[in-house]
Amino acid sequence: MARIGVVHGPNLNLLGEREPSIYGTMTLEEIDRRIVEAAGDKHEVKRFQSNAEGAIVDFLHELVGWADGIVINAGAYTHTSYTISDAIAATGLPAVEVHLSNIHAREPFRSRSLLAANCVGLVCGFGWHSYILGLEALLNHLES
Repeated sequence: MARIGVVHGPNLNLLGEREPSIYGTMTLEEIDRRIVEAAGDKHEVKRFQSNAEGAIVDFLHELVGWADGIVINAGAYTHTSYTISDAIAATGLPAVEVHLSNIHAREPFRSRSLLAANCVGLVCGFGWHSYILGLEALLNHLES
């Protein structure tokens, strides 16, 4: 059994309403439900969403000693937050970065991830499926 922390960053609480042409129509609650379903009875998932950088860092710190890995969609903090990147590294936990949209096919500033160097992988562009693919990749990484 693996314990996985799932982090949703800023504005993801508005999924389903916010720019559905980019982010889809599924709400964050529905995405969380699908993540838990994908984890099944074999794995435990602790989910967290915040619009505040410090709260995300605090949650990452709380995962130390509990979690085996992290799935993180830091939203726009992906491109601006050395603090969240450092917090991922400080946990010592393997992390997979995920994004609903293809960050490399959007505005140029979005193609640069400050988190990627501290993650074992990145999944983007598959809508809510990015979370499931990221979870599967993380679980595979933990098993290898």
